[in-house]
Amino acid sequence: MHRVYFDNNATTPVLPEVFEAMKPYFGEHFGNASSIHHHGQETRAAVERARESVAVLLRCRNSEIVFTSGGTEADNLAIFGLASEGDHVVTSSIEHHAVLNACKRLEETGCEVTYVPVGAEGQVYPDDVKRALRPNTKLISVMMANNETGVLQPVEQIGKIAAEADIYFHTDAVQGAGKVPIDVLKIGCDLLSISGHKLHAPQGIGALYVRKGTLLNPMLYGGSHERSRRAGTENVPGIVGLGKAAEIAAEAFRSGAVEAMGRMRDRIQSTILSAVQATGVNGKSATRVPNTANIYFDHIEGEALVIALDLKGLSVSTGAACSSGAIEPSHVLTAMGVRPDRARASIRFSLGKQNTSEDVDFALGLVPETVGRLRELSPVYKAAVSS
Repeated sequence: MHRVYFDNNATTPVLPEVFEAMKPYFGEHFGNASSIHHHGQETRAAVERARESVAVLLRCRNSEIVFTSGGTEADNLAIFGLASEGDHVVTSSIEHHAVLNACKRLEETGCEVTYVPVGAEGQVYPDDVKRALRPNTKLISVMMANNETGVLQPVEQIGKIAAEADIYFHTDAVQGAGKVPIDVLKIGCDLLSISGHKLHAPQGIGALYVRKGTLLNPMLYGGSHERSRRAGTENVPGIVGLGKAAEIAAEAFRSGAVEAMGRMRDRIQSTILSAVQATGVNGKSATRVPNTANIYFDHIEGEALVIALDLKGLSVSTGAACSSGAIEPSHVLTAMGVRPDRARASIRFSLGKQNTSEDVDFALGLVPETVGRLRELSPVYKAAVSS
């Protein structure tokens, strides 16, 4: 069966160039990067080359990059590394659970947390963040791009608010890295998280940008790896893969590949909305990353559509992979004011660097027909049509 994968916000395939870069570090270059002999020093050099590539992507110093096991650890290190009992943290209602659940844990340990709302298009209002600040506010954590809708948040404005109040600012850029240009100085953040498997590097590797002079309490205790900010022997193959993926991402901005992806996404949206009645894009009027479209199909269950399309060879999702199987509607769409039945009827299409125009053709040949068939079986749709 021919298969097309449009769930790249959940995870991306490792690009062939990334895999080739990693291969030597599973075999001939196996040394521990902390060892001073030849084998250790050749892997240390590879780690530092990758660190430089990630720093170029984020426009920061090499020394400000801390390698982690992924975006979740990077988010947790940023939050637990700064906030503690008696502090106040400001975050948003649409964050990834790596941030939301970390903040819930902070509340259990005596830290206060304010969850600012979003508007109907899924964006945080900077004034709400400013109004939420207190004398004991230690940290603001607001994501760069939402994983379900792709909506970009006003992180530069929030960065200015944080700087004026002398408060640390962290942004989860897991869904932004490789899709929009990132400049940590322009954003004004003190910490920024990325994850390898969202930009065609392997799963199990990520990074946290830590602005020079930001003192973090480590979560892991052991050796003095990563300048004593993250103990543990380095995952050299993963780090090399992340470095190569960062290089490919930087080149995509120069070559126009990112804009081409945006055109494919726009074609998916416009074709579906014109071919299928009772549909719309969640967050359509907001600025979004170029690879993501979250489309609702009224009068059907989103999970039924995901399964039906999967049987025909098209992989899409109902939202965050971490929440798959959840009975409750998406917390992101709920926060935007989307009614529960429409939230459950929403499907995320997310493209990756491996996708082609032919993939888009394949998807557009399946979606209208499949939606029509499901609606024919839906008593809710029949009732809506008859009324």
